[in-house]
Amino acid sequence: MGSNFAKYALVSAAAVSLSACGINSVPTAEEAAKAKWADVEAAFQERSNLVPNLANVVKGAAAQENKTLTEVIEARAKATSPQVNVSGDDLTDPTKLAAFQAAQSQLSGSLSRLLVSVERYPELKSQEGFLKLQDQLEGSENKIRITIRDYNEAVRQYNTTIRTFPDIIGAKIVHGAKPMANYKATTQGAEEAPKLDMAPAS
Repeated sequence: MGSNFAKYALVSAAAVSLSACGINSVPTAEEAAKAKWADVEAAFQERSNLVPNLANVVKGAAAQENKTLTEVIEARAKATSPQVNVSGDDLTDPTKLAAFQAAQSQLSGSLSRLLVSVERYPELKSQEGFLKLQDQLEGSENKIRITIRDYNEAVRQYNTTIRTFPDIIGAKIVHGAKPMANYKATTQGAEEAPKLDMAPAS
């Protein structure tokens, strides 16, 4: 009985020791950050999925905006290209994340220019289909902003974990952990949802 208790106590102490040295906490924090990054990707994909419908609505009612519309379509193609795709394993590579950010920022800018140009077309602004798309775009931009904030917080926690004692022991010796990159806006205000006045003209 005493021998079994001693073994149990030894195993428990070893488990606590391993946990305290980052054996468990480092991968836990890493997986949490990767999960938050998946949310970021899903939010950006949701926005990209709206572009074809937006293009069809604008193309039919504002043919003069074809140049701006082309910019949006090209920016969407780049933002969804495999060349800028970032997996959870790429989050320690600031260069790959920066390329993804730049592509998404370009799409954001193109969308904003298109929506602003639509101000010249009261008949388009009053269409139910366009107004619905506008609401969906604003909702997706808000979701993007929230998921980026949550991802950056998860990265902060992970980076703190791998740099502080005693977790740094497991991070360096066992996991070979590297810091993850934050998502940084490539243009001022890129992480903020656009405030658009798209009400029908009186």
